[in-house]
Amino acid sequence: MSKNNNFNKGILLTAAGSFWWGFIGVIYFKYIAFAGHIEVVIHRCLWTTVMLVLTSIIFSKLNKIKNVIKDKKNIFILFFSGILIFTNWAVWIYAVSTNRLIDASFGYFIMPIISIFLGFFFFKERLSFKGKISILIVSISILFLIFSDFKSIPWVGLIVAFSWSFYNLLRKKINVETDIGLLIESLFILPIILIAFYFVVQNNVNDFDISNPFLMLILILAGPMTVIPLYLYVRGVELCGLGPTGMIFYITPTLQFLLGYFLYNEPLNLEKLISFIFIWIAVFIYLKDFYENN
Repeated sequence: MSKNNNFNKGILLTAAGSFWWGFIGVIYFKYIAFAGHIEVVIHRCLWTTVMLVLTSIIFSKLNKIKNVIKDKKNIFILFFSGILIFTNWAVWIYAVSTNRLIDASFGYFIMPIISIFLGFFFFKERLSFKGKISILIVSISILFLIFSDFKSIPWVGLIVAFSWSFYNLLRKKINVETDIGLLIESLFILPIILIAFYFVVQNNVNDFDISNPFLMLILILAGPMTVIPLYLYVRGVELCGLGPTGMIFYITPTLQFLLGYFLYNEPLNLEKLISFIFIWIAVFIYLKDFYENN
């Protein structure tokens, strides 16, 4: 396959993953929100782990997993990245369940800009003047939201953005395949999830029940709904690089914002609108700068 074909295939795969996260994933997790965000988080973590175990066996990756866990640095970093990915999933599902999709999309809009700053600060990556302007504008938009109304600090968006940005930062420090790393992270989270599931069942507040096999199947789908877009996106990154896929990723928060506002009728006050305008300006400056220099 030629270089151009690889690049085009990468763009399509990344776009598919981003569309899945921004549209299909939102519709699905919104649909099962009746189960309560705690049980939804439990099923997302549990069945993601199960699916990754199965794919690791099917694709003969057990030896690679053994090699990864032999390195103490890998285990140390994956433990903390596991906490971060769990935090990101939990807060995002909370946002979907409580009609705060717009707040979550705010986080995913500013996440790439935060990642640029982290790359500059921790890895000494080149940061252009326009990149610095983008970071400044995003910082202003966050401060504006915080100081415009102390009662509505955008904690959902901030946690989503910073947890995902620092997650990527930690994962960049080790050379571990995405699915293998996610499996090990999931295994760290699994004991907490099983204990939480036990208490949910003991208190009879679980929707997952053998008497309703259809509902069981719907909740089990939380695993594939998490892993499939991840595979699509990561494969796209492998074929066409971080820069182009970073631009394509903006499909995700754009769709989340549109669904939140137009389909789920979430409120959008003036302060949020002004802040989003600032962020869109920052994104435009960043993307234009990237296009001009690549």
